[in-house]
Amino acid sequence: MILYNTLGGEKQEFIPHEEGKVRMYTCGPTVYHYAHIGNLRTYIMEDVLEKYLRYAGYDVLRVMNITDVGHLSSDADTGEDKMLAGAKREHKSVLEIADFYTKAFFSDAGKLNIKTPDVVEPATHCIPEFIEMVQTLIDKGYAYIAGGNVYFDTAKLDNYYVFGNMNEEELQVGVREDVGEDENKRNKTDFVLWFTKSKFDDQELKWESPWGYGYPGWHIECSAISIKHAGEYLDIHCGGIDNAFPHHTNEIAQSEAYLGHKWCSYWFHVLHLLDKRGKMSKSKGGFLTVSLLEEKGYNPLAYRFFCLQSHYRKPLVFSFENLDNCVQAYNKLVARIANLKADGEPDLEAAKPYQDSFKEALDNDLNTSLAVTALYDVLKGDISDATKRYLIADFDRVLSLGLIEAAGKKPDATASDVDVAKIEELIAKRTQARADKDWATADAIRDELKAMHIVIKDSKDGVSWEVEQ
Repeated sequence: MILYNTLGGEKQEFIPHEEGKVRMYTCGPTVYHYAHIGNLRTYIMEDVLEKYLRYAGYDVLRVMNITDVGHLSSDADTGEDKMLAGAKREHKSVLEIADFYTKAFFSDAGKLNIKTPDVVEPATHCIPEFIEMVQTLIDKGYAYIAGGNVYFDTAKLDNYYVFGNMNEEELQVGVREDVGEDENKRNKTDFVLWFTKSKFDDQELKWESPWGYGYPGWHIECSAISIKHAGEYLDIHCGGIDNAFPHHTNEIAQSEAYLGHKWCSYWFHVLHLLDKRGKMSKSKGGFLTVSLLEEKGYNPLAYRFFCLQSHYRKPLVFSFENLDNCVQAYNKLVARIANLKADGEPDLEAAKPYQDSFKEALDNDLNTSLAVTALYDVLKGDISDATKRYLIADFDRVLSLGLIEAAGKKPDATASDVDVAKIEELIAKRTQARADKDWATADAIRDELKAMHIVIKDSKDGVSWEVEQ
């Protein structure tokens, strides 16, 4: 398998630290608000990666944190904790906010057929691990205490900017005008490992520590939780591209200083979902959630299908027009599967070339678009219906589009069981509307027919129709 490794800035053969086993870490949500569909694109692609590794025969352990403390609203380790901001917004405690939005996240993930990781650990459950790691970094000379807080000293590293396609000028901590300089830092790139009461006295969640009553910084939690559950050698670390700096850069710095050796071999970053305003984000307001898509009548799995038709390393442009096209394609795919005969035994020998094609697509840097093409090739293939159903179910172990299940709920659509009189009546009304240049009515009737899975075709000889397949 070939994966693009952000750490090397190139495609590399994937070779885990221990043969046959993969230890994988996913940056989990900060549970102060609903996840928007841009966040969920990252989790969908990470889910495909995990499921394909299992499909390919690896023993996978996947760990994910839940950030319920310590994630500040500024890249410079200043500003309000996002969890506290959420609690103030809704007049609840931080723990109430965390519980509600954690459940909401996993509910949305379930609707998208995203598998829950093997280990899910909230940051607030690991305070002793954070304290131990910070103390070790102090003892090793990689951290210092200033102004009541504990900072990681980036000057101790030979190379802080480990992601080579990024440079220091582009990655300045505090690049936003609203970010004030932290005068406690020895170097502008130093970051907080532990905050004390000297800062953010309104912080709701605090714990005793050797350095005072306080709480952990955001970056320390992922390192400590990963090491706790996945061990000293991590194979793949996943996340959105916006986490590459400073979050993942800081994780590498503190983890390798703590362990004394290379920590994670492969870094898998998913690019942004864009809308007409640019990158989708909560700070802009009006962001789209799975629940909002459902309210508009969309099947969440159509959104998953939408994501799979683009490569994870390319920005994906969202519009409802693009999603509508995907809904139509998904429904046609399900209808074609529904019309396959369910009897007979699959020909496993005949299935193998199709499986090889599917694996070849995903072995090439998780090319889900080509994997979907392999799915369509099955439906077009000169093989039995039983073999096609077997392959679709096999591929869906990775794609997780719920295809066989959806096809089972969809009645076979044939000309014998549709209301022909109703269709002809609607077509006649549409023809009259077009003659009257009442385009709005004509389009509305076309949409009504489409909802009935009827495709109409206009030609010089008149209008014809057929059942959508």
